[in-house]
Amino acid sequence: MALMSPTDSIFLLPETRDQPMHVGSLQLLHKPDGATADFLPELFQRLLAVDDVAPMFRRRAYRSVTTLGQWAWQQDRDIDLEHHVRHSALPRPGRIRELLALASRLHSTLLDRQRPLWEMHLIEGLDDDRFAIYTKVHHAMMDGVSALRLLSQSSAHSADDLELRAPYLPIPDDDADHSEPHTGGGLLTSVPGMAVSAASDLMGLGPATLRLAERTLREQLTGPSTRAPRTILNGGITGSRRFAAQSWPLDRMRAVADAASLRLNDVVLAMCAGALRDYLIDLDALPDTTLTAMVPVSLRGLGLDTSAGNAVGVIIAKLATDDPDPAVRLAAIGDSMQDGKELLDGLSVLQVSALSALAMAPLALSSVFGANRLLAPPFNLVISNVPGPTEPLWWNGARLDAIYPMSIPVTGQALNITVTSYVDSMEFGLIGDRRSVPHLQRLLGHLDHALSDLEGAVR
Repeated sequence: MALMSPTDSIFLLPETRDQPMHVGSLQLLHKPDGATADFLPELFQRLLAVDDVAPMFRRRAYRSVTTLGQWAWQQDRDIDLEHHVRHSALPRPGRIRELLALASRLHSTLLDRQRPLWEMHLIEGLDDDRFAIYTKVHHAMMDGVSALRLLSQSSAHSADDLELRAPYLPIPDDDADHSEPHTGGGLLTSVPGMAVSAASDLMGLGPATLRLAERTLREQLTGPSTRAPRTILNGGITGSRRFAAQSWPLDRMRAVADAASLRLNDVVLAMCAGALRDYLIDLDALPDTTLTAMVPVSLRGLGLDTSAGNAVGVIIAKLATDDPDPAVRLAAIGDSMQDGKELLDGLSVLQVSALSALAMAPLALSSVFGANRLLAPPFNLVISNVPGPTEPLWWNGARLDAIYPMSIPVTGQALNITVTSYVDSMEFGLIGDRRSVPHLQRLLGHLDHALSDLEGAVR
């Protein structure tokens, strides 16, 4: 038994029936050439027949008097793969619409805390001879970046590689990713070092916090406030989800970024901004002031010291949804993201993490105590962009066509947009509460329209 890190356990504490705290992925695959109707049933039986499961996928969340009420990981010695690995079929006519409906239902259900916190579903019945895999893993076990890394490690780089592969199987040492050092020993052995590092870094938080406060005050006095408006996206949520997904060519988005001398992620945000503006106009719910988004950013990309701790900070970006001109929106988003990066420049990882925690504190209060009814939202939604595999992947002889990420709506944040790249496309995964975000699938059409508007604006 090993105590869970505070970062991991924090994802268990706010979990309720209305607020599952797992991340997921929907993958589309082409069957191998010459595959028969028995391909998936036989593959399913092979996946159940394995006798070795990686230690991470045997971990069960546990707490008792012996852990002083703290969450810990306990190895499940008798794992039931038939519970975790499942085989499903779509109803006719087997369109993407039916697949997304099934994925929405699967993502709505809680993982069983009496077992290791993951599931994998093989899904057949698509009308184009493809099949799908839906996976979900509790955020206490894994984040989106780690999940994509694991996907790459459990996939092949050739259609000829027919070795049985699955995320929960032990990864051969030759295929393992050694880019991150292994820091074993559990939480207790690392506390002294963490305390010393925290003390030294937190000594420098005063000036950084003053910079943040001064900037916010200056903007409130001389320009638009950073405070997010209250929208239909920022109320309560239920336990039911709706998922929408679509891919766009990476080259189209890069061309816009190059023409505007901005980053690819700025174009992603501008697409989302244009789509949200049109979506809320359709619902007669667009606020007069701009929506804002919490945008996770890699600290490695900012040149910060990432030798320890989580290498992710957050920026609160203005989406300029109050301006009808796509060119103006794109420029404003680029400026807002650059301002956020300059604010983080020169800080340590721990200092950035502390400031990010301050920015997210109101959301945590809303999630746990229902304070969203009283407090203005700290931002209107989360938009994440996670780099994915740059080369085609295969899985047990099947070619991977698309990877659609699925994240977590929470109380006060009923919509989450996560984007990942795969080879030459950008894969958008939109997950929202069915009640608070009506007609979520319409956002896909608005995203397509927003990209066309951006292309016209930079010509």
